[in-house]
Amino acid sequence: MTPEPSNNPAAGGVLIAIGAIGGAMVGLFLGEPTKGFLLGIGAGIGMAIAIWVIDRRR
Repeated sequence: MTPEPSNNPAAGGVLIAIGAIGGAMVGLFLGEPTKGFLLGIGAGIGMAIAIWVIDRRR
């Protein structure tokens, strides 16, 4: 018998959280914490979507 391939989905939610926190920290240093927070969330969502698309193709 051959073992079935694992069908565990990858999680990308941590990327959204890291993006939000990291963006806010960078924004604090640049004097625009809200802008950094929003850009960080956008980048995290983009990476999470990329992981989702790659995982769906597996």
